[in-house]
Amino acid sequence: MSRFVIKGGKPVSGIHRTPGNKNAALPMLAASLLTSEPVTLSNLPLIADVRTMLELIADMGAEVDLDSEKRTVRIHAAKIRSTHLNKALCGRVRSSILFAGPLLARCGSAKLYPPGGDVIGRRRIDTHLDGFRQLGATVRTNGSYTLKAAKGLEAQRILLDEASVTATENLVMAAALAKGTTTLYNSACEPHVQDLCRMINAMGGKIAGIGTNRLTIEGVAALHGTEQRIGPDYIDAGSYLAAALVTGGELTIADVEPSDFEALEKPFKRFGVRWVIDREAKTIKLPARQKLKTAYDLGDAIPKIEDGPWPMFPSDLMSVLIVLATQTRGTTLFFEKMFESRMYFVDHLIGMGARIVQCDPHRIVVTGPAQLHGTRVASPDIRAGMALLIAALCAKGETVIHNAGSIDRGYEAVEIELRRLGASIERVTD
Repeated sequence: MSRFVIKGGKPVSGIHRTPGNKNAALPMLAASLLTSEPVTLSNLPLIADVRTMLELIADMGAEVDLDSEKRTVRIHAAKIRSTHLNKALCGRVRSSILFAGPLLARCGSAKLYPPGGDVIGRRRIDTHLDGFRQLGATVRTNGSYTLKAAKGLEAQRILLDEASVTATENLVMAAALAKGTTTLYNSACEPHVQDLCRMINAMGGKIAGIGTNRLTIEGVAALHGTEQRIGPDYIDAGSYLAAALVTGGELTIADVEPSDFEALEKPFKRFGVRWVIDREAKTIKLPARQKLKTAYDLGDAIPKIEDGPWPMFPSDLMSVLIVLATQTRGTTLFFEKMFESRMYFVDHLIGMGARIVQCDPHRIVVTGPAQLHGTRVASPDIRAGMALLIAALCAKGETVIHNAGSIDRGYEAVEIELRRLGASIERVTD
């Protein structure tokens, strides 16, 4: 077990280079099993969840060659020794469920165990299993998930009952090798879903409608190897922007995809945030010491910030934006629609001095600015942990964040990067 010790009051300033997108890397790693030829992924984020996925891939018999210095991995799944996943490894990462689609499509069977990951509310997999059934697979659930399609998968028109990112990714991978043309309606269209689709097309797949909520996948007999670069992580970028804003720092974010910030820009600007995007250089420049003030709706009505499927504001940045609101003059209503336990971490913020009213599991009202004070807290999940870390950076005194490993699952060497940017933060390992 490890913990972070942070002394607040130091501006976060400098240049931060955005790593590869965690939420793109995980399905792209799973997609490497769709072919018997080598797949090379670059710009790989060196986070705990990626390492667990690589362990699962190696455990199934594929060759895994990770070059941490170059941030690349070469995966060669010439033969898949076992389609029965390791139970302990499945329990460490939510994205283990993403192996169901490629294993079912290529090998005709898969056995998985309930995935791990953050406890931020009910995270159903019914949409995955219903989609596999419609493609012709049999599904048995009894403490594990056993899927079989001995005669292969057959294309279908599928209306997803929710715009689930992982279900869309799983079904796209399964349909890529199915017989016929599959149409997915109400599919997710986040940038990381788009990255996966483009990767499959580079492998010889035939996916149309990328970036929309209707995907058409023409199944092919086989896919070949490819070399792909994982796109930048806009959630990471948004988190570091918030860290600079609450500490008054001047920050440049390098290696971003400007189009990703179309969904992020309006909620940040609601708090008076100013930044400049250079589309050619792919950078965001954030001036120092910004005067944060909430822009009210027409008639001075209290504004509402809510999340939702892309291109709405991403749920993964809600926790971070709540911390920003505690340092902004004004009152804002936050409506977390996607996960009923996402907001529970605000108890820690209230304990630090934040002025927050929790209306119910999905809604809170934040009034700022508030002077936060250092305390002892435990990180409940990746995004809430990063939000608490950002709160600690602007708090008076010392904050200790236990369960630092939960933050490691989504942010690479966060204490090293923040220290390089001027923060006072240390990791203590018991």
